[in-house]
Amino acid sequence: MNCSLSSLLSLFPLSPCPLPLLPTPHSPLPSSLPLLPTPHSPLPSSLPLLPTPHSPLPSSMSRKNETVILLLSLLITLGLVGLGALLFRNFFGQSFPGIGTNSSPTITGDTQTQGKPISFGEKTLFPGKIPPVKQAGIDSIASGKWNVAIEELQAALKLNRNDPEALIFLNNAKIGDRKSYAIAVVVPAGTSPNGSLEVLRGVAHAQTEINRTGGINGVPLKVAIANDNNQEDQAQQVASNLVNSPEILAVIGHWASQVTLAVAPTYNEGKLVAISPVSTSVKLSGISPYIFRTVPSDYIAARALANYMLTNLQQKTAAVFFNPQSVYSQSLKSEFVTAVLLGGGRVTSEFDLSDPSFSPANSINQAIKQGAQVLMLAPNTGASTNVIDKALQVVQVNRNRLQLIGGDAIYTSTTLEVAGETAVGMTIAVPWDVDIEPQSQFVRQSRQLWGAEVNWRTALAYNATQAAIAAIQKSPTREGIQQTLASNDFSTLGAANPVQFLPSGDSNAPVQLVRVVRQTNASTGYDFVPVRQ
Repeated sequence: MNCSLSSLLSLFPLSPCPLPLLPTPHSPLPSSLPLLPTPHSPLPSSLPLLPTPHSPLPSSMSRKNETVILLLSLLITLGLVGLGALLFRNFFGQSFPGIGTNSSPTITGDTQTQGKPISFGEKTLFPGKIPPVKQAGIDSIASGKWNVAIEELQAALKLNRNDPEALIFLNNAKIGDRKSYAIAVVVPAGTSPNGSLEVLRGVAHAQTEINRTGGINGVPLKVAIANDNNQEDQAQQVASNLVNSPEILAVIGHWASQVTLAVAPTYNEGKLVAISPVSTSVKLSGISPYIFRTVPSDYIAARALANYMLTNLQQKTAAVFFNPQSVYSQSLKSEFVTAVLLGGGRVTSEFDLSDPSFSPANSINQAIKQGAQVLMLAPNTGASTNVIDKALQVVQVNRNRLQLIGGDAIYTSTTLEVAGETAVGMTIAVPWDVDIEPQSQFVRQSRQLWGAEVNWRTALAYNATQAAIAAIQKSPTREGIQQTLASNDFSTLGAANPVQFLPSGDSNAPVQLVRVVRQTNASTGYDFVPVRQ
């Protein structure tokens, strides 16, 4: 028979295909067609056909016709099932449960990340060329050649020990297909690669530490790296991918406050904890029971700066430079203005660093005329890098005339290199400084691991990962992790102080004030040192 399945499913007559037809209940039965037996008729041993009601048992039947009917029935059944599955998938855009899905909280491979901005080691998410030996290690992970990948990534780290991505990939390769717990860290790898590496160093440090000591209750920790480029749309895509990946138990991220605000509903709906080491806006406080952060909010930083201005500097008036388009910058400015007013001071003027017509010289002259004694700098990092540049221009043009204070965005080596002597005496509120406890276990281990000093982003990313590890250790489920972190008695060891959270999800930790001083042994001739109060 050469009749196709499509002809059988069509509405046209089947006459082109000479197939035997089954009789209707009220039609006379032709003698030439095999008849189906009635329920009360004995079945002939030679005929494996099932009886139908109201039909007499035939006296004889061709085995050829019998086979044709059975094959035809099978083809029709398979065709209808396949057609139904296709229609269901097309109309509802989903597959059947249990097909290509994994509901287990542990992972054994990296297939979940294919085609997504997420990697367990099978691809790099950072732009630009990478060393051939590191690329070889990545290719080996993608091929499941774990032992080869280990050797290649170890060689890559010998060339550059300060590469946290390579260390995370190496740790993952050592686990291979074995049972593991998995978390993800989200960074703006494409738009802020240096800041992303700072965060990854903290995560890699914590992962290396826990796996060297036997893992979490004997289970090693795998880390996925995701790139959101600090863009809200891409971040929402990343968050959705992570929520829909059941092996991911917690997320370290995101970067900018407005990005974390944008993805908070996704994590809340998916009941997936996200712990940001960087986002400081007060708008994040209490936004979701699944959003936590190890960085103090702008409320804490602004009040520390206001108190320092009013008490230590004994100045009552300030002018503020900020970016109203940045959630972080706007938050820090607003909290500072409120704190100054509550302390008996006042803010004489506010200047928009993002304004194309902004002039550092004109703004400072205006501030002086209005009686400002202090310049408060609250720029933001990220895509608007010119905002940072304009803030540093303010420092240079000021030429130490007015006292300078600022937020953590200007706590960078660039400030020391560019502003230099004009930045001496400037005081900045930061979440953590390496010189606070220079002989602490975290500082000693990080120096040994990276061969260099680390900054506050690394320390707070380490704290966020330590919090996730402690919560997984107690209850390795998404909801269990949230309940653990939200409990009043939660506490775990961090880079300096214990990691604890307020009911709002905010960090229960203070900020540290640092001042720019001359430092002859520093590469730039200047350095940040803690303010001892």
